Amino acid sequence: MGLSLHQVGVAPGRALMEEHVLSLLCDPETRFGLELAGNNLRNTATGRIFPIQDGIPLFVSSVSGSNLKYQTLYDRIASGYDLSERFLKWVRGMPDYRQEFLKELEIKPGARVLEVAVGTGANLPLLLSDIDFFGIDLSWGMLKKFQRNLQQWNRHAHLFHGEAERLPFKVEVFDCVFHAGGINRFNDKVRAIKEMIWVARPGTKIVIVDELEDTWGKDSQQTPVLKTNVEQGSENVRCPIHLVPEEMKDVRAREICDGKMYCLTFRKP
Repeated sequence: MGLSLHQVGVAPGRALMEEHVLSLLCDPETRFGLELAGNNLRNTATGRIFPIQDGIPLFVSSVSGSNLKYQTLYDRIASGYDLSERFLKWVRGMPDYRQEFLKELEIKPGARVLEVAVGTGANLPLLLSDIDFFGIDLSWGMLKKFQRNLQQWNRHAHLFHGEAERLPFKVEVFDCVFHAGGINRFNDKVRAIKEMIWVARPGTKIVIVDELEDTWGKDSQQTPVLKTNVEQGSENVRCPIHLVPEEMKDVRAREICDGKMYCLTFRKP
């Protein structure tokens, strides 16, 4: 039996979803709108098809480079990711960083929120319960784990399988956009940041968080990213403050989690 519009992006156990979701979507390459076509989404101009599987629209056709490497990794570890993350934090003595950066988000009741590279959704339970939450991730395994978590948390989210560098959303549709843990390893950090800006409404504060150099097991002689200069560190794990477009406002970067992570924030004019 085919999926109805109400079922697009629905987590298991959730009967309906808001009618407005389809109107927010677009082909991430052409930016043309999409329409429901049986079990698929279809580009209204070109006819390109995007399948829907288990209620999750699929916007990934081919993956390469670092994105492929980490997609493969996270697909493999998805089922035990939440437990292993808690264990590793305990072993490393890392405090819970989520509350520290989530307080940077400017989320009002009823806000439309996008988390890029949402993983298993661990941030969602810490956010207001009445928000309209969207999550996109490159790892199918992590999204499926997020769906199972949604059932346990009795929460709702719209989930999408896609790349941060190619967000399937129309321009200026989100009140809050954030990303935590992953941009260091993206194929194209510049494009990913531009995509977050594209989908954010004017005035939106965008938050990007990731690990510092020393948490990746680097030699202790090397200088962590933000210890003396926000642009120090190796190319793969430096804070991408230098990649934020000049026209953005209130650009700031600081260390969090006892210096083990950075939090980059800026505002779309």
